[in-house]
Amino acid sequence: MLNPKFLAESPESVGIDPDNLADVVRRVRREVDEGLLPSAQIAVAREGRLALFETFGGATNDNLYCVFSSTKAITSAAAWLLIEAGELSVDEIVADIVPEFATNGKDVVTVEQLFLHTAGFPHAPFRPTDWLDRDRRLARFAQWRLNWEPGTRFEYHPSSSMWVVAEIIERRTGRDFTEFVRTEIADPLGLDDLHVGLPASENPRVTELMHCGDPMTSADYAQLGIPEPPVTEVTEEAILGFNRPEVRAVGVPGGGGIMSAAELALFYQGLIHGGSVGGRRIWRESTLEMARTVRSGDLRDPMSGVPVNRGLGIVIAGDEYRNFRGFARDNSSLAFGHGGAGGQIAWGDPVTGISVGYCTNGHDRNPMRLGRRGLSIAKRVAGLAR
Repeated sequence: MLNPKFLAESPESVGIDPDNLADVVRRVRREVDEGLLPSAQIAVAREGRLALFETFGGATNDNLYCVFSSTKAITSAAAWLLIEAGELSVDEIVADIVPEFATNGKDVVTVEQLFLHTAGFPHAPFRPTDWLDRDRRLARFAQWRLNWEPGTRFEYHPSSSMWVVAEIIERRTGRDFTEFVRTEIADPLGLDDLHVGLPASENPRVTELMHCGDPMTSADYAQLGIPEPPVTEVTEEAILGFNRPEVRAVGVPGGGGIMSAAELALFYQGLIHGGSVGGRRIWRESTLEMARTVRSGDLRDPMSGVPVNRGLGIVIAGDEYRNFRGFARDNSSLAFGHGGAGGQIAWGDPVTGISVGYCTNGHDRNPMRLGRRGLSIAKRVAGLAR
């Protein structure tokens, strides 16, 4: 349950305009009221407190959601702690840490490339429950093959690279990855419901995932003049797999986090401020600046053709093309975050101090509508600071 200490006395008490906040609520409710989404949950935070936390449709504030790839920022932030402590370097060769990975040309992959989606194995298969069997886990790493030369291009790795990041955390700490996230991030931030690896007792609180709307056809893409997205491991069946308790329990490091929108918004408050507001510091400011530094150069997204603006496991808003990255024009260029499949939204803006979490259990089959929704919500949230 959410600690009441995180609730602001009023939006005004944290410098947020309540009338504009009401507009955020109206926008979030729209698809739920129209019957497209079964439920949606929104949280907006500033100064370490929640100015808004509401749920609409067939769920309540007590419900939890799978946040899919928004988990990548949490996994990455765990690795930042090792970098800060001098226990890991982004320049290291992955195979020097995980020797079983050094097959089929992967012996040249660096730690940094895992975070940047430039490692060359975007579609490497991995059954989530194989993680719990060490022999199967390592056999998977050994079986993987490169699709292209590491470092030469960007192609989003939906889950493969983060499995390796989690393995690196375990090798360097001697601790279970999910336990490390719990004790080094969730507990210090006071976020009891931030789960990467869900306890069985919490399953009744998790909203059931379902697919919504009709998918776009080839003709739809042609009419819009945009390429069809490639077929990846993020299939409808794979999405619904997170309805299974045994999959939720794994804590898939690239997409299996379970939490509420409040945990997402407050996690980003932690990243903005370095830790709990008024509490102990978790990340040094120099560590956060390091992580938010754009490292992807002029590498471009193969779908949109715009620079990807990737930091260490997160996306940085940047300037001209920030809309393509899920940020609003009203966001500062320093805003950063990582969304998730089906429309999950999670980002923080260190200039305004605002962070947001948005969750839904309705996986929209229409990526254009999904994208418009995310930008529409981001625009309203980004302009909330008074």
